[in-house]
Amino acid sequence: MIPIPARPYPYPLDPAHTALVVIDMQRDFIEPGGFGDSLGNDVSRLAAIIPTTAALLGLFRARGWPVIHTREAHRPDLSDCPPSKIRRGNPSLKIGEAGAMGRLLVTGEPGNQIVDGLAPVAGEIVVDKPGKGMFWATGMHERLAGLGITHLVFAGVTTEVCVQTSMREANDRGYECLLIEDATESYFPEFKAATIKMIAAQGGIVGWVTPLSELAQAVGAAA
Repeated sequence: MIPIPARPYPYPLDPAHTALVVIDMQRDFIEPGGFGDSLGNDVSRLAAIIPTTAALLGLFRARGWPVIHTREAHRPDLSDCPPSKIRRGNPSLKIGEAGAMGRLLVTGEPGNQIVDGLAPVAGEIVVDKPGKGMFWATGMHERLAGLGITHLVFAGVTTEVCVQTSMREANDRGYECLLIEDATESYFPEFKAATIKMIAAQGGIVGWVTPLSELAQAVGAAA
């Protein structure tokens, strides 16, 4: 085990059984003309974490540790997207409608791809998820169990929605979860701050939180 300085207390990273999960760093949420933009959000807030997330990816890749990328994505016929989700939020463009980068949140469309700076490399797992969490209707728990993964390090967007949902799902399944706080972001800074507090509250009721610098220093020192 590698003790990682974190809140609420050091995170016990198990190098042989740890994977990185990068949640939804896709163009539809991060670039102008995508779904996030259609809801009236400042997408530049999310784009700002690309360098830190890239450095986190580099740390895992250099050690040969597993990496998982998720995308919120629906089938072209939207059969896996509840009508209530399509209606929600009154966006200028709804899920499945054509935007500047193709149909919003639809598998295979240009906007549904991971941003260039964080693109998956050969051997990394890419999961298209129809919900907010990474486990619902994806078979992800079974895939992780097959790899012997017990510890998950999280990054991505948005902190209070898909990242938090995935962490809570993982926590309920027995994974030890660590969120890299400067590799996650929200359109609303107050939502990110509140989510980080909730995750680490009550002795780490959902998991642990730490900046990338602490993780990198501890892993480097253990090498």
